Amino acid sequence: MAFESLTDKLQNVFKNLRKKGRLTEADVKAALKEVKMALLEADVSFKVVKQFMKAVQERAIGQDVMSGLNPGQMVIKIVNEELVKLMGSETTEIALRSGNEVTVLMMVGLQGAGKTTTTAKLAGKLKSKGKKPLLVACDVYRPAAIKQLQVNGEKQGVDVFSMGDKNSPVDIAKAAYEHAKNENYNVLILDTAGRLHIDEEMMEELERIKESITVDQTLLVVDAMTGQDAVNVAETFGEKVGIDGVILTKMDGDTRGGAALSIKAISGKPILYVGMGEKLSDLEQFYPERMASRILGMGDVMSLIEKAQANLDEEKAKEMEQKFRKNSFGFDDYLESMNQMKNMGGISSVLSMLPGVGSQMKDLESMVDEKDMARKEAIILSMTPKERTHPEILNPSRKYRIAKGAGVDVSEVNRMVKQFEQAKKMMKQMPGLMGGKGGKRGKFKLPF
Repeated sequence: MAFESLTDKLQNVFKNLRKKGRLTEADVKAALKEVKMALLEADVSFKVVKQFMKAVQERAIGQDVMSGLNPGQMVIKIVNEELVKLMGSETTEIALRSGNEVTVLMMVGLQGAGKTTTTAKLAGKLKSKGKKPLLVACDVYRPAAIKQLQVNGEKQGVDVFSMGDKNSPVDIAKAAYEHAKNENYNVLILDTAGRLHIDEEMMEELERIKESITVDQTLLVVDAMTGQDAVNVAETFGEKVGIDGVILTKMDGDTRGGAALSIKAISGKPILYVGMGEKLSDLEQFYPERMASRILGMGDVMSLIEKAQANLDEEKAKEMEQKFRKNSFGFDDYLESMNQMKNMGGISSVLSMLPGVGSQMKDLESMVDEKDMARKEAIILSMTPKERTHPEILNPSRKYRIAKGAGVDVSEVNRMVKQFEQAKKMMKQMPGLMGGKGGKRGKFKLPF
């Protein structure tokens, strides 16, 4: 996950600060030196790190902090606040025209950054907010670009405007704009061509599109895994074409995260969304304060709650709760809970948002192996409907048949049945989580 290494290093620094009852100026300077090295290793721009450390140091060595009752916590608070400032302080929404007026969004970026997929993801987001978007295939150069947009548009339930690859992107954009006005679409999203590198021809084409129709916002899609190159791309596009916001892709990958901490400070443009996976639903609005909280290992509970509300079926959650109460929770329900976890992005996605997980992430992930969940699914699907509803009838001969059907050893079936029984016992002992006596009834229950 993004920032994993940075989070671990910062947590170690702050752990040492908390151990000290009082802090000397030398203690703070030594800690901040380690913070500086951690940021540079995370591929944050040197210029940005220098300005950031200056701001933190001026506040952290102030009299209020040094004489406070808990100076270690104060230093962490200051680092958190300065990180939020660095990434933009406030969440920025895409500015859309009111009513049925057509808002034109032009997606730009280099080839390989995930621009076409992100364009479809964004259309899905806007559709879920009540807008009627139209995707426009303006990339007439890359093989299969048009087809890729059409396939993703269909998955999102969003229409795609295409004139093939024989017309110029400028003509396609003009025709799409007229079509959008006539057919009552209120957001037009242009998927323009990317190049392997920035060139004059590419920039000129984008400028011609801007001259032919009124583009309300130009959104730059950059690959977070390219580190400082992403910042350089943002600077160049800003100078040559002008951009209004940035969408960072592949933030779920093994990236050091420096781009997210540098782009706003250097380009002056806000990060609007971050891509957190390959699924078309894996596009999250960017909240600077939540990202700072994740980086410092404090978790991101608000995003986790929103993810749960968007992906968990409330009626099914209530139904499962009732089954737990009546002790009638079966393997079909167990399978459903695993599917709901998948809908939330899997165990890794959920763990990354929990406070204090940071350095324990790898250990927890190894305990809850995604492949193991797939094997459990195969085992459950090899059971008869009666066996799934009444686990108590699973005798040795039935378990042997199930193991054969799932292609696993019978010991794996035994282990899963044991884990299932332990999970049921654990849930019965947690009335607060299940909304029972002594605990508030929550609107959603997380399936783990």
